[in-house]
Amino acid sequence: MMEKAPSEAPGPEEATSESAQVPTTEPPGEAAASEAAGEGRAPEPQEAASQTPAPAEPAAPAAAPTAPADTKPTPSSEDVPSAPQLLTLEDVSSSSVTVSWEPPEKLGRPGLQGYVLELCREGASEWVPVNAQPMMVTQQTVRNLTLGDKFFLRVSAVSPAGAGPPVVLDQPVHIREKIEAPKIRVPRHLRQTYICQVGEAVNLQIPFQGKPKPQATWTHNGHALDSQRVSVRAGDKDSILFIRSAQRSDSGHYELTVRLEDLEAKAGVDILVIENPGPPSSIRLLDVWGCNVALEWTPPQDTGNTELLGYTVQKADKKTGQWFTVLERYHPTTCTISDLIIGNSYSFRVFSENLCGLSASAAVTKQLAHIKKTDMTAKLKGFVGRDFSEAPSFTQPLADHTSTPGYSTQLFCSVRASPKPKIIWMKNKTEIQGNPRYRTLSEQGICTLEIRKSSPFDSGVYTCKAINVLGEASVDCRLEVKASATH
Repeated sequence: MMEKAPSEAPGPEEATSESAQVPTTEPPGEAAASEAAGEGRAPEPQEAASQTPAPAEPAAPAAAPTAPADTKPTPSSEDVPSAPQLLTLEDVSSSSVTVSWEPPEKLGRPGLQGYVLELCREGASEWVPVNAQPMMVTQQTVRNLTLGDKFFLRVSAVSPAGAGPPVVLDQPVHIREKIEAPKIRVPRHLRQTYICQVGEAVNLQIPFQGKPKPQATWTHNGHALDSQRVSVRAGDKDSILFIRSAQRSDSGHYELTVRLEDLEAKAGVDILVIENPGPPSSIRLLDVWGCNVALEWTPPQDTGNTELLGYTVQKADKKTGQWFTVLERYHPTTCTISDLIIGNSYSFRVFSENLCGLSASAAVTKQLAHIKKTDMTAKLKGFVGRDFSEAPSFTQPLADHTSTPGYSTQLFCSVRASPKPKIIWMKNKTEIQGNPRYRTLSEQGICTLEIRKSSPFDSGVYTCKAINVLGEASVDCRLEVKASATH
């Protein structure tokens, strides 16, 4: 901050250079030397008396003053000015201090010559003038100071008759590095839960600001960090949380606190350490009918420290022993598996799945599911068969259906016809035969269309058409695939 002064007064640079040349401190207890001659003031009575040698008297013990004692004698002349008013500390930086004041009520005669600003180091008794000559300014900056300096300031008005009484700044000035309040900038990817697998290294770098360097500390779920597992690397502008090999016990809420004197800032990071889930606890066959099998299983005891994404169901023919996936990320714990081959026997197994992947093992059915052949009826000789030929007709139409995305959807209808009709499925009047997204089945007059992992794209009007040599028939239904409402 620059000084406010008329053009004829010396500039602040002159005042600064003067202050750099004077001694900074004196031993405590010594009397101040005469300052009147250097400031153009008349000698004062107490100063004159100090020039006459006198026997030293022991000083009485006294408590340490809050500010250095004012040793400057007050002139007895009524022509000296009164003390300046409202001495105020305007600004303190790491190398300068600026003060301002208001003129005194009484300017003295024949007029005011200016002001003298003085400095006294803490623990010393000598007041050192910052400007040797009075300056006509009411604001002044003391420059070229050193970090750690602590001193008092006072200012007095000067007239030709002498210097008036000084006004002292009520608090000492402490030169220290300018404080910038601490701030923490959490990276975007750490504002959500940080997920890692068991055994992986965790290395989180959190930048912060603050001047001088603030102190950074971490806590885990409100407690101090376990130094055996977690280490912290502190830098000038960031703090790094490091875990060499994460375990599930390292999951939780970590909080970084950055302190600078009585100021602080806090930020939190949530860490979740996960691993593969365990297999379902058990699995059993509920029922076997036709080419269908019903299964049921129980959820795993260990989900891997995170929620399950679903189950994977597989089947294996006893003849080949090869496993084939039937359902993926299937959420219920019961299912029906269709389209099994008559005469074969099957085993089934179920895996659990989370973000880490499938469980290391699966729950396997203990019993085989036998798909039995239908009984054969012998045709007696001489039996005249009745003609059962008829055009196709649907005994059970398709019904409108609503499904949830990601789940398999099945449409059913039943038809009568002789000879056996050809079944054609259509979506929005377009045939969908051969599309791998759809699987069709026609068994004993029951027509089934399965839509695997349905999505909103599968919404529309579905048609089942039955054709034989005697005619054709068709039924329609509307399918709507939409997400369930969230509460």
